[in-house]
Amino acid sequence: MITVNVNASKNYDVIIGENILSILPEKLENLFGRTKVMIVTDSTVHSLHYEKIKNILDGAGFENDVFVFPAGEKSKSKEVLFDLLETLAEKHYTKADVLVAFGGGVTGDLTGLAAALFLRGIHIVQVPTTLLSAVDSSVGGKTAVNLKAGKNLAGVFNQPELVLCDVTLLETLTEEIFADGMAEVIKYGVLADSDLFAKVENGNVKNNITEIISRCVEIKRDVVSQDEFDKGLRQLLNFGHTLGHAIEAESNFEIHHGTAVAMGMVMASEIAYRNNLTKENTSERIEKACRANNLETVCPYNTKMLAEYVVSDKKISGKTISFIIPEKIGKCTGVKLGVEEFVEMLGEN
Repeated sequence: MITVNVNASKNYDVIIGENILSILPEKLENLFGRTKVMIVTDSTVHSLHYEKIKNILDGAGFENDVFVFPAGEKSKSKEVLFDLLETLAEKHYTKADVLVAFGGGVTGDLTGLAAALFLRGIHIVQVPTTLLSAVDSSVGGKTAVNLKAGKNLAGVFNQPELVLCDVTLLETLTEEIFADGMAEVIKYGVLADSDLFAKVENGNVKNNITEIISRCVEIKRDVVSQDEFDKGLRQLLNFGHTLGHAIEAESNFEIHHGTAVAMGMVMASEIAYRNNLTKENTSERIEKACRANNLETVCPYNTKMLAEYVVSDKKISGKTISFIIPEKIGKCTGVKLGVEEFVEMLGEN
């Protein structure tokens, strides 16, 4: 078991290990006392894992409820958010109680936002069940739902008070969903750790998954502790995401987040090198790493089709966009580009 401490507006632990879901009641009681628990989960995780977490909480004497929503990105919506808020109100949850986000990135984002809004703040614990949520979205406090205009456009920063990552829950993931998480792992390697990248670029990562998750969390912890509210350094974590979010939106979210990010990382690397924004061409190595981890890297859309989504992205400030590019494997940087200049670069691809 590995513990990574995150020091942000809330100081909290990210605990990673095998068969550790059973320690959840102890951690909840230490943090909040004998509180009431609302488990928030999607329909897929509910069918696979809900009985485990319910039996653990029941056995420890915790009163608990469950809110289940349809699995998929389309549920990260204002409608599902307000259904959850209404349920909390109907069941008389208070500021002393806790929401447990039991699932992947959609569940974590949705639950974290609900926790921030309900009674202007209720306790939130993240229990990730996907690799993507374990290495990235469960840590750092970004919460959001999607709007018609784009992804994650309505949200707040709300750090959890605990992240408990039982890696045995990842064993039920399909290869496609596991690969989604590997896109974020590859991103962290390109961003900050060439040794991590080398460990994962040929695939075959599952035997070392606890250590891989903990290293990704450490990298994110180090960034978030310096720039919790995404004003500068934290924007580096968006490598591959500006184009990735546009690809997701163009596909009506049929293309999974990880696949879209993989495509976005390769495209960003190619665009940067072609336009002399970086001296080293990292795209070939990034593409090979993605393919070795079962990620498609060829975008099915002409980049001109992506432009309207790019210009509405929340990463745009005024008339500029912060475009994240890899200087080399293990180091990324951000360059400020005019929106029109960036769209012109896209049109060339």
